[in-house]
Amino acid sequence: MQSKEHSFLLRFSVRAAIPDALLDDDDFEEEAYLAEWERALKPAVLRAVFQALRAVPDWSSHVRNRGIASEDEIEVVLERTYPTM
Repeated sequence: MQSKEHSFLLRFSVRAAIPDALLDDDDFEEEAYLAEWERALKPAVLRAVFQALRAVPDWSSHVRNRGIASEDEIEVVLERTYPTM
């Protein structure tokens, strides 16, 4: 059996526009937007992605870890299965 593979990249850049007045506030947490992304937004995006992928027959999907922290990269592997003849 032969196996073929192709990569497709979907990159998210998470930004926060922080007014100077907030940066001067000692109680303001500059990295809070990243925590919000990790806690709420990223899991919701991943759920939606897997929901869409699993809705297509003959395709399966799973996460593959290549040693990069999940805060920096999540690789989703899609596999198309063909019936044997």
